[in-house]
Amino acid sequence: MTALVVLPGLDGTATLHAEFVASVGPAFESVTVVPYPPDEALGYVALEALVRAQLPAATPFVLLGESFSGPVALSIAADPPPNLVGLVLSTTFAKSPTPLLSPFAALTSIAPVRAVPVSLLSWLLFGRWATPQLEASLRSALLAVSPAVLRFRAAAAMRANVSASLGSIAVPVLYLRSSHDRLLSPAAGRHILSEVPQCTTVDIAGPHLLLQTAPKDCARAVGAFARLLG
Repeated sequence: MTALVVLPGLDGTATLHAEFVASVGPAFESVTVVPYPPDEALGYVALEALVRAQLPAATPFVLLGESFSGPVALSIAADPPPNLVGLVLSTTFAKSPTPLLSPFAALTSIAPVRAVPVSLLSWLLFGRWATPQLEASLRSALLAVSPAVLRFRAAAAMRANVSASLGSIAVPVLYLRSSHDRLLSPAAGRHILSEVPQCTTVDIAGPHLLLQTAPKDCARAVGAFARLLG
């Protein structure tokens, strides 16, 4: 069977994927969520190197890049190890999801991360799918990461652009697109689809954090994709 390697969102923790991992587990030999260091401000190039060092050595695997980690997953797929058989993207982007704000990325270095109300983050990331448990899990994940690291990652996302790599991606690609994403413009997904002709899309009812709010629907889509890979 194939393995699944999941790259997390902005928090970089491996604590927000339990339900998705449990749901998708039967479709794979193993499911691993790669955590990012909570106290090291690593940019996309450094994170790519960190991830590559933890990929399966020989087992065929599917790589899943969630939100913030999309540029990492796309870069790896553009220059893949021989055992990468497929790529899944969940509500993510190849270039800055907020291009008009890119010139202001430096301002995130002074952004008061801890002062942002969880209610605002919940509205942005969960929408009407919010539950007390999801909000508590998000709060716990964010508190586990240095505010400076969160600010650094936000700035990196605002400056990101791996568009030049998209044409080199040859493996099959699945894009999980949410119906009510308040964080990413639909243009982010359309850009990837326009540059990666073998990319297919599955629309799932949910907000930006799809893997957390619709874990079973996402697992079904990812499992079906994996079966097509043989």
